[in-house]
Amino acid sequence: MGWTEPVRGVGMVWARTASGVIGADGGIPWHVPEDLAHFRQVTGDAVVVMGRRTWDSLPPRFRPLPGRRNVVLTRDTSWSAEGAEVVHDLATALDTDETVWVIGGGAVYADALPFADRVSETIVDRDVPGDTRAPALDDAWELVDEGPWQESRVDATRYRFLEWRRRA
Repeated sequence: MGWTEPVRGVGMVWARTASGVIGADGGIPWHVPEDLAHFRQVTGDAVVVMGRRTWDSLPPRFRPLPGRRNVVLTRDTSWSAEGAEVVHDLATALDTDETVWVIGGGAVYADALPFADRVSETIVDRDVPGDTRAPALDDAWELVDEGPWQESRVDATRYRFLEWRRRA
């Protein structure tokens, strides 16, 4: 499942419920280790772009995300963090010849969507409340790979991987 060769450009990766929930109270309201492994596979050796609150939500032992250039987008010009490349606008964050994966949060996804050419999406079969949602993908997007439903080894939560490309 997923892309097996490097692809230049801007991608976005998220896990969401059927209702679009990706977060609640600054965290992810489920734990699916298989999705975390998928995230590592998709974003490995790439630039990851995230908002400051997404950075803050990462467990300290995973900051910065290993094997990736960690770009953190914030309006706070005095903010810094070890291992983070701080930028203050999306254009600067995306200005690279390297593969970029936008990893959240909700506002960064919404702002980056017009620049993205692919989305790697995990659907989590849970009905949970949340305060952050994934952006809706319209007819400009084509579903190019739809994985089967699987069950997490932790608590049998069902999930599946979807891959989207922007239509030419």
